[in-house]
Amino acid sequence: MVAQDSLLVAAPVKKRFTPGTLKATMMAVSFPGLGQIYNRKYWKIPVVYIEFGALVYSAGFNSRSYTLYLNAYQDFTDEIKETNSYLRVLAPGVDPETFDSSTVSYYKDGMLRMVDYYKRYRDLSYIGIAGWYLISILDANVDASLFNYDISNNLDITLVPIQMSLPGGFLGAGLGMNLKINF
Repeated sequence: MVAQDSLLVAAPVKKRFTPGTLKATMMAVSFPGLGQIYNRKYWKIPVVYIEFGALVYSAGFNSRSYTLYLNAYQDFTDEIKETNSYLRVLAPGVDPETFDSSTVSYYKDGMLRMVDYYKRYRDLSYIGIAGWYLISILDANVDASLFNYDISNNLDITLVPIQMSLPGGFLGAGLGMNLKINF
């Protein structure tokens, strides 16, 4: 017969992960997406990087187009014949030698409009990059803050009708709604 051990050994208690809000925020500030990794919200990482990629692509595209149209406008308005980068933005088959004065002003105005257009959207793309960076930091902070938020069935919100009292002690003159929250 084998003797049973009389001492009960408790099983090791696995510590529950609780992210720190400051650490999550600082990690998100140091590198985008790192706060989401720290909070163990791995599904958010592709969302963060796809949006950054789209905004960086948009900024690059608008910056290249802005430079193209700005150089084309400068070359179109100068007196040097060798500078002809404006031919890349003109419609195919347009001969710059046969422009009359109304056609010249039409193309100048069109190029200036495109310069303004691409400059505006380039700047908005840069603002979008900064805004998305701040949103990803805020997301990591809020996610860490609400990581252990209780969403069980013990929380309940009920709307209950009540009678309102009016000055003079009258009751029942109106109905209002009372909000009761049970924890």
